[in-house]
Amino acid sequence: MTQSNICILGGGFGGLYTALRLSQLAWEGGTPPQITLVDQSDRFVFLPLLYELLTRELETWEIAPPFEELLAGTGIRFLRGTVTAIDTQARQVQVSPAQTSPASQVLNYDRLVLALGGETPLDMAPGVAEHAIPFRSVEDAYRLEEQLRQLEASDQDRIRIVVAGGGYSGVELACKLAERLGDRGRVRIVELSDQILRNSPEFNRESAQKALETLGVWVDLDTRIEAVRAQEIDLKYKEQQDTVPVDLVLWTVGTKVVPVVQALDLPKSDRGQILIRPTLDVVGHPEIFALGDLATGEDADAQRVPATAQAAFQQADYAGWNVWASLTQRPLLPFRYQNLGEMMSLGKNSATLTGLGLTLNGPLAHVARRWVYLARMPTLEHQMRVGFNWMTKPLQDLISAAAPPANGQS
Repeated sequence: MTQSNICILGGGFGGLYTALRLSQLAWEGGTPPQITLVDQSDRFVFLPLLYELLTRELETWEIAPPFEELLAGTGIRFLRGTVTAIDTQARQVQVSPAQTSPASQVLNYDRLVLALGGETPLDMAPGVAEHAIPFRSVEDAYRLEEQLRQLEASDQDRIRIVVAGGGYSGVELACKLAERLGDRGRVRIVELSDQILRNSPEFNRESAQKALETLGVWVDLDTRIEAVRAQEIDLKYKEQQDTVPVDLVLWTVGTKVVPVVQALDLPKSDRGQILIRPTLDVVGHPEIFALGDLATGEDADAQRVPATAQAAFQQADYAGWNVWASLTQRPLLPFRYQNLGEMMSLGKNSATLTGLGLTLNGPLAHVARRWVYLARMPTLEHQMRVGFNWMTKPLQDLISAAAPPANGQS
């Protein structure tokens, strides 16, 4: 029997978790397919915890483990590279691998899973691409960390940071940075609408507003960023324009479909997202499945599925099953989205949480958020390593604090 090829593009919540689900399913009486996962990074990133790198609450290995480590023993092949073209007629994917292997590769597929996510648009105002930093990857976090270190080592009295966007990402970033910089920081959120967290539960919004107030973060509502330059930005409030000095600009506004997906001749929405059926296969293309930010559609209960990490996490379980079912002549299962609530970090020991009839904020919500996310990490082995580290960290910190200096002097 000829071996089938399943190609999964994108190693985020949608792609990685789909691959892991597929590796757990039984292929009775036949040759298991070759599952290939493609991502341009060598690491999976647990995005909701990326902010904790800035305050050194967590380490890179905890929230961004290497794919090779996560996929060990699963039979899944990992290919690091950039997807440059997809030929849906020939059922082929062209990948330009990392610099260590410069020759392009062509992957044939019987089933294709599109989970490439989205990217932050940096063309929304002049100078954004040149001077602003997005916050979607470990590389973004490292770039921000390096600039923060330089500013903290400088002799300037105030470190001025503007965060573009008052959604979850913008608010979490602002809180973490304000807490890290303390009295030296001047953190400002610039939001185009008339309130932060516009589409969030009221409890979360109110908790966030109080946290931002306590941390001294300025919030400019109904304000547009007109231009970004090396040391200043232009802001427009109603008809009034102002120029504000700045050291760092962080861009968290919007998301757009990646160019290789934009180029596909597949049915799409007005926003360029691929149209999918409740079973997560692309309309008119039963051999292609799509999930996460790049896809849009209704679930089995006719509710619109949001483009969130929570939705992609849930979709992955169905996507894995349905790819398997489509290759083993079984019926596909329609996806049913469950809104399990929303969580947000508001500083080192503070968070807010709503969902399943609960509303929490402060330290208790911070602990709950951590353990909920631990349960969602990709493999049991990684969950155990991280969980053990979290439980023993207070003791590790105590021992480090009690240890004598390296030179033996007190």
